[in-house]
Amino acid sequence: MLQLSTGQIIRESDIRWQAVRAQGAGRQNVNKVATAVHLRFDIKNASLPDDLKQRLLKASDKRITKDGIIVIKSQSHRTQEANRQAALQRLQEILEAAAIRPKKRIATRPSKSARRKRLEQKNQRSQTKSLRKPIHMDD
Repeated sequence: MLQLSTGQIIRESDIRWQAVRAQGAGRQNVNKVATAVHLRFDIKNASLPDDLKQRLLKASDKRITKDGIIVIKSQSHRTQEANRQAALQRLQEILEAAAIRPKKRIATRPSKSARRKRLEQKNQRSQTKSLRKPIHMDD
């Protein structure tokens, strides 16, 4: 189980692991033992609140596929267990970032002084515009 700071709990059954061989420079296999892991987390089938699922699906993160699966690749650590921990940490960061709801701005009316100032500027602009117009004098 993975505990988020928001109080959400992610079950181990929601997470799929895939062991892969780490790739080095030039695409050669670094080691014969599969220590690199890919974490696959299906958003739609996870035990998360619906609003969090929607925010995750709308998030612009390259690790989230179009069909709602978060794929995290981890191969920088020496052991498979360390790679799994690093992948879980990154999954936790993604979920916690999506769990924070943006505060809605309260629509406010402009103050009386602000409306007066805007009206004055508007009048001033129209006056300067009228001064710029050429004056036609009839001879």
